[in-house]
Amino acid sequence: MRVIGTAGHVDHGKSTLIAALTGTHPDRLKEEQEREMTIDLGFGWMELPGVGEVGIVDVPGHRDFVENMLAGIGGIDAALLVVAADEGVMPQTREHLAILDLLKIPAGVIVLTKIDLAPEPAWLDLVEADVRALIAGTQLHDAVCVRVAARTQVGLDELREALQRVLAAQPERPDLGRPRLPIDRVFTMAGFGTVVTGTLTDGRLGVGDEMELLPSGRRGRIRGLQTHRRAESEAVPGSRTAVNIGGLEKGDVARGEVVVHPGQYRASRRLDMEVSLLRDISRPLGHGNEVKCFLGTSETLATVRVLGLDALPPGGSGYVQLELRSPVVAVRGDRCILRRPSPGETLGGGRILDPEPQGRHRRFSEKVLGSLAALAAGSPAELLMEAALASPATMIRDIVKRSGLSDELASAAISELKETGRLLQLEAGDLSPRGDQIVIAAPSWSAVADRARSLLDAYHRQFPLRKGVPREEFRSRLKLPSRVFGAVIARLATEGVLVESDSSVSSPNHTVTFNQDQERLVQRLLQKFAANPYAPPSRKECEDELGDELLSALIDSGRLIPVSAEVLFRREDYEGMVAKIRAAITAKTTITLAEVRDLFDTSRKYIQALLEHLDAIGVTLREGDARRLRH
Repeated sequence: MRVIGTAGHVDHGKSTLIAALTGTHPDRLKEEQEREMTIDLGFGWMELPGVGEVGIVDVPGHRDFVENMLAGIGGIDAALLVVAADEGVMPQTREHLAILDLLKIPAGVIVLTKIDLAPEPAWLDLVEADVRALIAGTQLHDAVCVRVAARTQVGLDELREALQRVLAAQPERPDLGRPRLPIDRVFTMAGFGTVVTGTLTDGRLGVGDEMELLPSGRRGRIRGLQTHRRAESEAVPGSRTAVNIGGLEKGDVARGEVVVHPGQYRASRRLDMEVSLLRDISRPLGHGNEVKCFLGTSETLATVRVLGLDALPPGGSGYVQLELRSPVVAVRGDRCILRRPSPGETLGGGRILDPEPQGRHRRFSEKVLGSLAALAAGSPAELLMEAALASPATMIRDIVKRSGLSDELASAAISELKETGRLLQLEAGDLSPRGDQIVIAAPSWSAVADRARSLLDAYHRQFPLRKGVPREEFRSRLKLPSRVFGAVIARLATEGVLVESDSSVSSPNHTVTFNQDQERLVQRLLQKFAANPYAPPSRKECEDELGDELLSALIDSGRLIPVSAEVLFRREDYEGMVAKIRAAITAKTTITLAEVRDLFDTSRKYIQALLEHLDAIGVTLREGDARRLRH
């Protein structure tokens, strides 16, 4: 499925040409028909031998409607640059060509229209020569030129043949499994409800699919799909697609939003870009300037942060970070156009290097500029590496998505990075571009390990009597999600960076030791336990004697065993009591609380706490007033 788009000055015959090719006039609005001038996007389609169905987007040529033109021109496979033979190259011819070049539209055909109005045959050669001079050095530098008189059908067969050759040479749109359809039109149909149209990329949409509108986040379900007024059960990448959405009203949807599958994309308010400016703009693009950003079918104001320079001069290029007023859906490699809001002027455009930068960059940071340079010029492995470096640790599929690579390129890049040790796998399983195993870039891993060591050392200095950092506290300090934390801790333990237990983590070099004063206090308290082993001091009394930190250290070391919030026993006393209770139950099958109390000649509160503790850890099982051993 292919899509082409028109470009060119107002009244140069774009819409008439499309009507002659398709049999349908693309000007659908009453005002367009009355003024005989395209104002908004128009659509049509035709069949080409060897290519199949070709969708056509007709854009306005008047300078007042350049921004409408930008909403339709981004998703095309080839352009028809239309120049009227009786007028030749005009201002919007130049501006539209510049936009096509900035968007890197890969191919096109030059169409000289209205040749029947040329004053003489030699005039056509002069006009074509002017066009050839204009397109030199652009994406369309080698485009074929076809001469047409649409009203008399002259040259239409030659134009179809030229389009057939151009489109047949273009690669198929990839299916990346993550469809997105930037909306260029919204309307309602009686009996159907809300319908949106756009050019589908990066994946397939099917009838019955749950869908999400971004950036609004509204959700619905796909009730129907059409391509060129033909119902389809599935729409494929590269097709002009109409989507009938259930659950949403027309007022819930706007041009510029994107139809996606839930959870596959996120909207962003910040973009890192590589930008090129046109040579003839009125003044440089300065840091802090306000621009309009046109991405897909969306339009939003943005503040420019120029990186590495004070300003970008006319004809210059460099890196910028855009702070967007409204969120957009973007993928690395997408192209957008920048215009000055007032007076309206196309400044330039460029390629998105990072659609979700983590924060505002330091403008003159060598590290930031180096990272952007790697993204701009990198191999698949380098692109994947930059994506991995953008987060401490995450699922491999999220890194692939961030990189913008196809599954095929991502698979090779993953293998290369693993073999060279630049990408570390923290969970078992075969790494595939759509897998959910946790991975981390080697430099990020070194940083995580260093931070873990630093946190543990600082904690042990602050709390030398504690066994280690509680696991949840350590996760919070490392700022990692629960699943990622588990994978990270397991590898840190394997590498000997830390020692983990169910409740805490510690440095392998850490041991709890008491000084002479602390040991004296401990021995004095333990003598009180020895004097009354079955009616020992309460926890409150122990805290008064030792303080909370020293008492916790005794418990962590196992010298005291807590059986409830208030009752503790010395380890040797606790183990002896458990052994006697086991023996008594073995002899009698069951035992009551009163019998255990009498066995140790102590009060009910100690025995009740001990027996409930033994129930909880699975030694005994309560049956009414008695206990038996749990098998």
